[in-house]
Amino acid sequence: MDIRWIEDFLSLAQTRSFSRSAEERGITQSALSKRIRALEQWVGTDLIDRRGFPMGLTPAGALFAHAARDGVKALTDARAALRKEERGRRLLRIAAGHTLAQGFVARWLRAVGPVGASIQAVNVHDAVLALMEGECDLLVCYDHPDLPLVVDRDQFACVPAGTESLVPVSAPARSGAPLFALPGGAASPVPLLAYGNDSYFGRVVDYLTARTSPGALARACESDMADVLKALALTGQGLAWLPASAIGGELAQGRLVPAGGAAWRLELEILFVFAKSNGHVRDLIAGGAGAGAGRP
Repeated sequence: MDIRWIEDFLSLAQTRSFSRSAEERGITQSALSKRIRALEQWVGTDLIDRRGFPMGLTPAGALFAHAARDGVKALTDARAALRKEERGRRLLRIAAGHTLAQGFVARWLRAVGPVGASIQAVNVHDAVLALMEGECDLLVCYDHPDLPLVVDRDQFACVPAGTESLVPVSAPARSGAPLFALPGGAASPVPLLAYGNDSYFGRVVDYLTARTSPGALARACESDMADVLKALALTGQGLAWLPASAIGGELAQGRLVPAGGAAWRLELEILFVFAKSNGHVRDLIAGGAGAGAGRP
């Protein structure tokens, strides 16, 4: 016996119409009729009185409908309770960009208390896909009005969690000025330590450099990881846009210096993104609101 047969029967008991119930259940009338017949064979008696219009329930059908409602409710309630318990036991599956995973997410987990977590450090495309396919519980990502995150806002909640600045930096020359500075020029292009085209930071840098003249920047190296580009910048191999939260020490020590003014920086919002139906994650975020937000 399939529980869908009972759900079909309860729909039919409510609508008293095979066509309306078939539409409600998303199946054909023929399939609905076969399921009802199969249920009647399992019960051992007719449940539907098909002689009148609209059709009705037999006395046995009315008795079974009452028991079926209670049974389906009990099963549904038990499933919800078990799923809630399972969510409480399993690791919180988090998908985040590499920089967020190493910094913000680690601080947030420490601030909200003992939470078992599995963290996937992936690019934003793969993180969104994991969220949509139910392979992660929480997406932590960057967002900007001109470079918005594309998710179904009716299905997923987007909760602001902090901010981050992306800053152009370079190793300093002996004078203390940046070895490489914006905007650059075609006669002497600035070597750019670039992010991959599939990364969110890559989109941000493309957005910021759209104002430069053709040939002003030359891609010297490429990586999806800000830490790799920071290491290259520290050795004087080019200019890189790096998260302010990842270079505070280097800026304070003068090992890196700003390579452009405020117009070349971009303020990004950090978002928690999760399914609105996931009460466990919603409660976790509400309980730790602001924890780990902003810059260290």
